[in-house]
Amino acid sequence: MASTRGAQILVASNRGPVSYTLDETGTLTSKRGGGGLVSGLSAIGPDAGALWVCSALGEGDREAVRRGVGEPGVRMLDVDADVHADAYNGIANSVLWFVHHMLYQTPLEPVFDAEFRRQWAAYETYNHAFAAALAEEAADGAAVLVQDYHLTLVPRMLRELRPDLRIGHFSHTPWAPSEYFRMLPDDIAAQVLSGILGADRAAFLTQRWADAFTDCCHAVLGPGIPSGTRIGVHGLGADADFLRERAHQPDVEERMAALREEVGEGRKTIVRVDRTELSKNIVRGLLAYRELLASQPQWRERVVHVAFAYPSRQDLAVYRDYTAAVQRLADEINSEYGTPGWTPVVLHVKDDFARSLAAYRLADVALVNPIRDGMNLVAKEVPVVSDEGCVLVLSREAGAYEELGEDAITVNPYDVVGTAAALHEALSMPAGERAERTKRLAGAATALPPARWFLDQLHALDT
Repeated sequence: MASTRGAQILVASNRGPVSYTLDETGTLTSKRGGGGLVSGLSAIGPDAGALWVCSALGEGDREAVRRGVGEPGVRMLDVDADVHADAYNGIANSVLWFVHHMLYQTPLEPVFDAEFRRQWAAYETYNHAFAAALAEEAADGAAVLVQDYHLTLVPRMLRELRPDLRIGHFSHTPWAPSEYFRMLPDDIAAQVLSGILGADRAAFLTQRWADAFTDCCHAVLGPGIPSGTRIGVHGLGADADFLRERAHQPDVEERMAALREEVGEGRKTIVRVDRTELSKNIVRGLLAYRELLASQPQWRERVVHVAFAYPSRQDLAVYRDYTAAVQRLADEINSEYGTPGWTPVVLHVKDDFARSLAAYRLADVALVNPIRDGMNLVAKEVPVVSDEGCVLVLSREAGAYEELGEDAITVNPYDVVGTAAALHEALSMPAGERAERTKRLAGAATALPPARWFLDQLHALDT
């Protein structure tokens, strides 16, 4: 795979900026990804000597590595597929994600048995592969930005291999309160924290998550920890220029026309756009909408819930079951309340970014009610592209609440009746107030766009 030897700036993440698919003829096709890291790296320019180290995620990626196919500035690691599966699904997504989003049904889970220990060994192996590659590729004194819960052990491993490097770690998730984090076995909890503390700087999306990390360090490692690691906060914002330009492309206009037809003339829309990820709380959102129709019958036939629930992590049974529950509940609401001319819930499960942008533009109300979320960019993106102004109904457990809470209608994500009341309030808000709130929300949402978010972390390693 192509790389840049002696890189001055390195990024490490599980998923990289490019992926490959392999067809039946053996032809490889590449696809570029998006997101804050891609935007951020582009801000430093092509001559900065940057390298992105990532994992091969599927057979197409692995075949690309074997053939030496790749892009300048990207090194893809062909970690053994079984090791990756144990590290990624067994530990990162089924343990660390569950801890930080507080998703466990504690009477039954977690169970940290011998199988967990076997998978943890794979997680260590996976992290070591990244540390070894970064150590090999980095120039003297280079800056390395390690991303997220997949790679918590990398900073300490890399520090031992290359003490000359400037290392940062960024957590894109929430961080669990210490009482919850300490469900992890004591040695594993210490290893996760010590791994991140191998960095010069550990950064988070909000002050709340940064404080929780510090609390965990005190509880697990001792009151003087972290001592040598600086703690930072960078609240990733929406990319306003990109979103506004992309939201007015012809394919978005086409999807707006189709959505208007599905919704029906003169009706208000409650929009949500999420992956069917357990923390996104889609089921309670649908229950709140059903409660709205039951308790405020004046909204029947006058509002449609446009719900985009894009399947996520379908290789895990609990996620497949959750996706099915979302579909089942939407069908129940439509069966209970629907009329020949009105479908109460318009549910789409096939990922379509242009259609998501169309829904953003049409939304009267945006429902963002996660159980827990590191930030939630949907909450920031909707106000930026909304045509007529949109009321944001926002969970107080979303990281975005820290910046947007003042101009949103805030909800307890577990309170279905309270969320239904918030939806009623949002639908009833006068147009002038709605427009003013949207303007302020858009300003707050774009305060730290992806390019600056990335550069701020980079520059913070120099101080």
